[in-house]
This record gives sequence, structure tokens and C-alpha cells, in this order.
Amino acid sequence: MYQQDAELLFPERVIPELKGTRDEDWDELVDMVCDQEPDSVDGLAFSLMMMRIDGCMTCHAGSHRARLGCTACAQQSIRRYKGSDDELLQKFAEAQEDVVVYIDKMQSR
Repeated sequence: MYQQDAELLFPERVIPELKGTRDEDWDELVDMVCDQEPDSVDGLAFSLMMMRIDGCMTCHAGSHRARLGCTACAQQSIRRYKGSDDELLQKFAEAQEDVVVYIDKMQSR
């Protein structure tokens, strides 16, 4: 069965759907990212962070995650995340650094 909400990588359209899945700090992060362009450093970093948390790189058409769809998978992953919101914010900061390094590397070519 084909799930219309499943994509190859974490889709930015899911970001607003993650509001309310954690505490206030998380909601502030979601709001901040939603207020920016999807291709901003923060938008790319948020997507990268979610790909890492959700395991998007190992998702495939026959997997349980793909059958759930990206929205439900992301919501479930964030709700079940064992760390604190501060740890999630740290993961976001790490993803920001990775995105900046990658952009700088591509621009120096």
C-alpha cells in the first residue's frame, strides 16, 4: 500500500505539525524555524536533525515508518525521544554547525 505522506527524506512541510509534541522550548524552536525560508541554515539544520532522529536514511517503502507516513513518524519520534528538550536543542545546534560547514565547503570549491 502506498502512503502519500511518505517521502525519501524529512519534508519541511511536517515541521509545523511538530508543535505541541514537547515542551515550550521545543515549540519555540519549531516556531522560529517555521518563520524562516525552508532553505535557510536553520530550516536545513532542522530537517537534518529530524532525519537523524527519525532514521530517514534507513526508511524504505516496506518499513513500518514509511507505512506511518512522515508526519506520524516524526511526531512519534519526537514524543518518544528520551532526552530533554535541551538535548534536542543541542542536536539542532550540532546540525546547524554541520550545515554551515557543508555550505562553506561547497562555496570554496
